[in-house]
Amino acid sequence: MIIREYKLSDTKLIMKLFYDTVHEINICDYTQEQVHAWAPENMDYEVWHKRLQAKLPYIAENNGEIVGFAELEADGHIDCFYCHSKYQGKGIGSKLLIHIESTAKLQGIKRLYTEASITAKRFFEKRGFSVVREQQVERQGVWFQNYVMEKYL
Repeated sequence: MIIREYKLSDTKLIMKLFYDTVHEINICDYTQEQVHAWAPENMDYEVWHKRLQAKLPYIAENNGEIVGFAELEADGHIDCFYCHSKYQGKGIGSKLLIHIESTAKLQGIKRLYTEASITAKRFFEKRGFSVVREQQVERQGVWFQNYVMEKYL
């Protein structure tokens, strides 16, 4: 498995990975209404294309297949952080996070933070993140619980 930078041709595959992961993995901790609001069937390609061009996520690729992606912003914010639904528990998230931490250190970032889903909370806790606060966020009129978490490098 390799970690590489985003390419424009990755957009549709990333959108599918995101949709599948939310609907197949996060459904364990959220309602059907919540996952439909979080990852709707009719996701806008142009919106995703522009977002990914701006965020430039890191891509986890295994034998030519995209199996995860994560975004690191200049202030240490980890935005999207998703691993393929069929490859959960295979070390992909750990490798992505190690890459993000190394990159952050090189950029002089001293603190990483994220808004972790109920599903992802345990993953981040096991890797040294602590909960700052629980929060409720809204997407398309539907409310979700997640956790603001941080880790000092």
